[in-house]
Amino acid sequence: MNIIAWISVVAIAVGAAALIIVLSVFNGFEGLVKGLYVDFYADIRVGPVKGKIIRLSESTLSGIKKIEGITNFSLIAEEKAVLVNGDYQTIVIVKGVDDAFPLTNNIKAHIVAGSFDLGTADHPKIVIGAGIENATGIDVNKTFYPIVLYLPNRKATNFSTLDAMNSYTVYPTGTFQVQQEFDDKYIFSNLAFLKYMLDLKDDEYSSLELKVKPDYADQVKKSLQKELGNQFLVQTRFEQNQSLFTVMQVEKWVIYGILSLILVIAAFNMVGALTMLVLEKQKDIAVLKAMGAHNSLIQKIFISEGFVLAGIGGLSGIFIAVMICLIQTKFHLIKLSGGSFLVDYYPVKMVGSDFVLVLMTLTLIAFLAAWIPARKASLQHFSLKS
Repeated sequence: MNIIAWISVVAIAVGAAALIIVLSVFNGFEGLVKGLYVDFYADIRVGPVKGKIIRLSESTLSGIKKIEGITNFSLIAEEKAVLVNGDYQTIVIVKGVDDAFPLTNNIKAHIVAGSFDLGTADHPKIVIGAGIENATGIDVNKTFYPIVLYLPNRKATNFSTLDAMNSYTVYPTGTFQVQQEFDDKYIFSNLAFLKYMLDLKDDEYSSLELKVKPDYADQVKKSLQKELGNQFLVQTRFEQNQSLFTVMQVEKWVIYGILSLILVIAAFNMVGALTMLVLEKQKDIAVLKAMGAHNSLIQKIFISEGFVLAGIGGLSGIFIAVMICLIQTKFHLIKLSGGSFLVDYYPVKMVGSDFVLVLMTLTLIAFLAAWIPARKASLQHFSLKS
């Protein structure tokens, strides 16, 4: 192999390594973000198709309990509100939840101060996001004064007066920190208290959140839709955040396409290397043809040479990428700047499908790059005298 061939091997190795490393880092960030959504969102959510209220009778809830694959479910009342602490105030989304709510997600693991105590209907307490705590100046460990929660009055007829809002004093007991999207928006309180404040009937709720067994989400969704009917909107976790997950998938394919250009550039080096090889082996080609070799055999020889170059470069690059990813996973050598992330290093997650994708890409590019000089070599007529 001449120097040009080695240059093409190195270029392919760099491209393959870059693809594996960047895709693995992207998988790491994707897994981190999805993990946060898993901790906050339930596996399945049942809400209204229109409006804000769903009706769930005792018989309906009994039927839901019998559906195979459901492990726990929680009844939810949800509404926008204004949280006031002295001179500070902010708009929040308050979720009234029952005792089963922590069993449908992993919110308790993100309590950074105080405890997940929601009180009772008569003595309501709230658990707030870290962003809301900062915006209102609340310190759950030092607050001895009640906070005022203002909620819309469903019975109000004139929304320009104070009668448009119901208010109640609540005590903060805990702070959670998941990610900014949730920390700046949500607070949790007692379900019975919030239903009272919103004048909801016994069978009226905002949503129903369910925890299901692994790999049962689609099956449970179909059973729930059949049990409840078309007036209810049943969504899996993916469907609740479809835009986010779709954007993440599109970003991954865009990254793959951009980095594949490195391999395309490496393919030009391979074309040059094989073209030089054809020029060097003119007499050998002439001898083979004189011995009866067909054009297809000549073409096959040079295509095989292209696969050898791509194979050496690709496998070397993948090996280097795996070593770098393993070192980063174990020692966290490459750090994130800024200090505002949940982790201070680049997360890495190697996925088998990425390796298959890179190998298929290498195979396709190697074939296309080798086919041009190989076909040229097979169609040219060389003379031993020359």
